[in-house]
Amino acid sequence: MALSMDASATPTATPPLVSLRNVGKRFANGTLALQGMTLDCGEHDFISFLGPSGCGKSTALRLIAGLTRASSGELNWSRENTSGSKSDRELGFVFQEPTLMPWAKVFDNVWLPLKLAGMGRDAAAPVVEQVLEMVGLSRFADVYPRELSGGMKMRVSIARALVTHPRLLLMDEPFAALDEMTRIKLNNDLLAIWREHRFSVIFVTHSVYESVYLSNRIVVMAARPGRVIDEIRIDEPYPRGEAFRTSSRYNAHCTAVSQSLHGALHGIDIDH
Repeated sequence: MALSMDASATPTATPPLVSLRNVGKRFANGTLALQGMTLDCGEHDFISFLGPSGCGKSTALRLIAGLTRASSGELNWSRENTSGSKSDRELGFVFQEPTLMPWAKVFDNVWLPLKLAGMGRDAAAPVVEQVLEMVGLSRFADVYPRELSGGMKMRVSIARALVTHPRLLLMDEPFAALDEMTRIKLNNDLLAIWREHRFSVIFVTHSVYESVYLSNRIVVMAARPGRVIDEIRIDEPYPRGEAFRTSSRYNAHCTAVSQSLHGALHGIDIDH
C-alpha cells in the first residue's frame, strides 16, 4: 500500500529545489485561491498535484513559475547565493494547450526561449535538434504546427520547455485533451526523458491513474482555498510500464489516492 504523510514532514537529504511555506494567494476580486500551502520539491522529484477543480493547482504552478505573486507566505529557491530567487532558465512550463506560433515551423517554435535569451539560430541549432530528438520529432523540424497531430503539438511544447535544460519542469494538465493511447505513450516518453536528464517535475492532473503511474509523490489538495491535505509516496521502481499498470500494487496505490481525493472533495484534512 502507499505510504502517506504530511507534506511538511517529508524528510529531505538535501535542501529542496524549491520550497513553499504557508503560501496564500488572494486575487483582486477577493477570491482566496490558496491558503497556508506548504511544499518542498527536491532534486529529481516527480510530484503530481491532484485535487478538485478550482482548488488552486494551476495557481500554485503559476506562483512557482513567477507568473503571479503570492499574497502571503514565502517561496524560495535553493541557490548558492542568498537571493532566494530563480533564473529564467531554471524552469520550463508546459501549458494545457501547446500555445505554438502557427506561423513558425517546429524548429523556430522550440528555438523561441533561446532566441529571447539572445542566442542566434545557428548557435541554438544543436540544442534544438537535441531536444527534438528527445521528444521524437527530429524529422519534423521544418513542419508547421497545423500539419501536426495533437500529441505531436504537445511534444513540440515539451521540447520548447526543455530547450533551456531547466532544473524544474512545470506541467499544467498537458495531456488532458489527448486520446488514451496517445496519453499513455506520452506518459512513457516523459518518464524516459525525466529519468535520463534528471530534472524535477511538478505535474497537474485530474487523473488518479496518471498521477500514480508517473509520480514518486502525489500532493492532494483541498477544495478552495487550496492547501495540501495529504501527500502520498509511490515507492515503486522506475522504469514503469504495462506490467506496473496491470499489477495489484498499482491498483492498491490508485485506491489509496482515490480515498484521499474523496476526503479532499468533502473538505476532510488527512491526519497521519
